[in-house]
Amino acid sequence: MDEQNSFGGRFARYARVSTAVGGLAARMAGERYLGIKVDRDAHARELRAALGGLKGPLMKVAQLLATIPEAIPDEYVAELSQLQSNAPSMGWSFVRRRMQAELGHGWEAEFRNFEHEAAAAASLGQVHRATGLNGHKLACKLQYPDMASAVEADLGQLRLILGIFERYDRAVSTKKVHEEISERLREELDYEREGQNMALYADILRSEPGVHVPIRVPELSTKRLLTMSWLDGERITDAADRDRGIADQVAINMFRAWYVPLYRYGVLHGDPHLGNYSARPDGSINLMDFGCVRVFKPSFIKAVIDLYRAVQTNDDALAADAYRVWGFGELSEEVVGILNIWARFIYEPLLDDRLRLIGQATNGIYGREIAHHVHKELVRVGGVEVPREFVFMDRATLGLGSVFIHLKTELNWHRIFEDLIADFDIDAMTKRQAKVLKRNGISVA
Repeated sequence: MDEQNSFGGRFARYARVSTAVGGLAARMAGERYLGIKVDRDAHARELRAALGGLKGPLMKVAQLLATIPEAIPDEYVAELSQLQSNAPSMGWSFVRRRMQAELGHGWEAEFRNFEHEAAAAASLGQVHRATGLNGHKLACKLQYPDMASAVEADLGQLRLILGIFERYDRAVSTKKVHEEISERLREELDYEREGQNMALYADILRSEPGVHVPIRVPELSTKRLLTMSWLDGERITDAADRDRGIADQVAINMFRAWYVPLYRYGVLHGDPHLGNYSARPDGSINLMDFGCVRVFKPSFIKAVIDLYRAVQTNDDALAADAYRVWGFGELSEEVVGILNIWARFIYEPLLDDRLRLIGQATNGIYGREIAHHVHKELVRVGGVEVPREFVFMDRATLGLGSVFIHLKTELNWHRIFEDLIADFDIDAMTKRQAKVLKRNGISVA
């Protein structure tokens, strides 16, 4: 089976989604240039229906677009945010051929048991339960066929979608957004890279008893098959609903699972949705799916902390320096003030030294109301280009915020965060990051 990025595969994929996206382009153009009133609610539902029936990255992209402040109109956000990654799974005959393509003839002899039905189906592949010859429980993540073509076709569609909305409303320039999403999605195709990321996180979090990471089985893994230890757990919302103490513990462990790697090693897990972790009876969590991992320079992490301090002390000069390091370039005082509105929203739970909820969602989207206000202000001053580094930082922050809202957890987030960054030192972090990346065979351009 040819798994390469073939023209035929790319063309077929392009044809399948062009109708939905082309309809969007025509209707948005008609509204902007011809004054034709568009029933956005109805069209947004059509677009979600078209995208939701596809395996592949476009579903993930659509979910991501719904989290970028004011990148697309509210009606589309409401529908796209409902997209789920549980696409219909491949049947057994298909799975058997795919496993043979990865492990060769007689592959079933490598397992004591391999379940025919998928335990989970996601955007790029599906997971099967298995048992190794040594009796260990395993999870086998098998990539769907021709995903390289799917990614390239969908990235082409993404460029068109972003271009449509950018012409419609120039508040946010999305060129760098497309570049960042493109690089991360292409990386997600490489399961060997994901296995390295998994080992990196196991290394970084080895002193965190509340976080568990699977162990890769290299002899049963390839670039398109990732076999790892199976981690038992349940949906975190189910665990939290039964016990508020467990909910608090889950929240603390999730906070540390994401932010210990970031603030100590400059490493970010960029896909914090509910399907990527599960809870254990003691409130510890299982962290899974390491396809979308971003490594930042220590100077960028320092700027993230500097921006927090700038908001804390109302220091606009420090904020401007932080934005410059983030990649926003030279900004006027007025634009810095507008971006600070968003920054205060993001950091506000961390500034409040008391027990409190993270916040609340508006129309199902965490941060939507404040983003709408920032959007209008950016339009007024001529817009801003979003740097690449912002995309998944923002995605992780809003994604985790949404999870904490679901958990209804009241904690002193200020003290948890201050404890985490209290001993931050950029030189120490630089050495620490270099050692852990080298130890796990990861190179960063």
